[in-house]
Amino acid sequence: MEPTEIVVGLDIGTTKIAAIVGRKNEIGKIEILGFGNTESIGVKRGVVANIDDTVKSIIAAVKEAENTSNTDIVTVNVGIAGQHIKSIQYRGSVIRPNSELEISQDDIEGLKENMFKLAMNPGEEIIDVIPQEYTVDGESGIKHPKGMLGHQLEANFHIITGQTMAARNIFKCVKKANLEVDSLYLEPLASAEAVLSEEEKEAGVVLVDIGGGTTDIAIFQDGIIRHTAVIPFGGEIITEDIKEGCTIIKKHAEDLKVKFGSALSSENRDEEVVAIPGLRGRPPKEITLRNLASIIQARMEEIIEHIYFEIKNSGFEKKLIAGIVLTGGGAQLRHIVQLTEFMTGMDTRIGYPNEHLAPGLPEAMSSPMYATGIGLVIIGLKRVEKEAQKKGKSTIIKKPPRTSFFDAIRNFFDEEGVN
Repeated sequence: MEPTEIVVGLDIGTTKIAAIVGRKNEIGKIEILGFGNTESIGVKRGVVANIDDTVKSIIAAVKEAENTSNTDIVTVNVGIAGQHIKSIQYRGSVIRPNSELEISQDDIEGLKENMFKLAMNPGEEIIDVIPQEYTVDGESGIKHPKGMLGHQLEANFHIITGQTMAARNIFKCVKKANLEVDSLYLEPLASAEAVLSEEEKEAGVVLVDIGGGTTDIAIFQDGIIRHTAVIPFGGEIITEDIKEGCTIIKKHAEDLKVKFGSALSSENRDEEVVAIPGLRGRPPKEITLRNLASIIQARMEEIIEHIYFEIKNSGFEKKLIAGIVLTGGGAQLRHIVQLTEFMTGMDTRIGYPNEHLAPGLPEAMSSPMYATGIGLVIIGLKRVEKEAQKKGKSTIIKKPPRTSFFDAIRNFFDEEGVN
C-alpha cells in the first residue's frame, strides 16, 4: 500500500488554533508530518467573535505546520462547534412505487435528502443528517436495507443544525488566511474518530470533549450516533473562577490550573501552598492547593451535572456499557476521572488520540487537547479514500446532488466574491 495524499485538520478553538498535517503510511497507520499551535484570541465559546484576530491566529498556526511538515498547505478540513449547534431526532418515511424491485442506494439517499427539506428556525440550517436505523414494511432495527424488498421504507435520523452566520464567519476567516476549506465537520464527531474504538461505539459510550469555551457531548450506542449536545462551559470559565476566587490575573490563574489544578479538593493538604508573584513590587500572594482545588471542583461538579443530565435526557443511560470517555484540553485536569465516576456512577477513562497513529509521534500530539485536530485528519483521509474508490468504479451519470449546507456557504462566498 502506497502512502496516501496529505490531509490537514484545522481546529479553531476558544483557547487554541491547531493545524495538523497527516497522511496514511504503507501499513495504514496515520503519520503526523507536522503541526502548528497558537493562542486563539478571536474566538469565544467556539464562535468567531473577531475576524481579524482569528485570521492572524490561523495564519500563525498554519505557518508553523508548514515549517514542521515541510509542506505547502492550501486546503484544510475545518471543525465547527459552539453553543449554536443543536440536534433533533426525526423519523422519515417514503412509499416506494414498486415493491417488487430491490431497495437501491438511490431509495436510501432519497429518504435522507427529504430530511434536508425540514423547516428550520430563521437563521438556522441543517448541517448534517445521520441515519440511525431503518424499518422496512414494519420490520425495524435494520442497519443496511439495500437489496431488500419492501413497499414502505422508514428511518430514524439524527439531525444536526447550526447558525448559518457562525459557519459563514469560520469560512470567511479561513478564506482570508488564503486557504481553501475542503470540508466542515462537527467537532465532537471528529474527536470521536480519534479516541473511540468501534467496540466502544457498539457497546454504548459517551464522548465528552472539554474544550476552552464549551463542552461537547456525543453519545453512541449499537455503533450509531444517538445524541449530541453542547454545554456552554469549558476550561476557560474555570480559569475565570480561579482568577476571581484567588484575586489574581488571568495568566497566573491559567498557570495555576495547568500546573497545580485538581478536580478533588480532598486530594490536597492545607499545608501545600504555591506563591504567585506580586504585581509592581507587591509581595507574593500565597494560595493553598486545597483552596485552588475547591474552586475547580465546584465548577467541574456543575459541568458534570450538565453532562449527566444530557446522558439521562438521551434515554440511553442504562445502555452505555463502555461508560464515559473524557477528551479535550480540560480532560488533563488531575482527578477528573475520579470526580466523574463518583458523580455519575459510570466507568470513565481519558481518551488519547494516539490509537490510530503511527509510532514516532511528537510527544505533544498524544495530548487529549489535539483529539479534534487529529480526528479532522482521520475523517479527511477517509473521505479521500472514499473518493478514490469512486473514481476506480465505472462512471454512472446521475442527477446532480443536493446542495449541502457546506456547498451553500461556499457558493455564497463565490457569488459575493469575498476574499
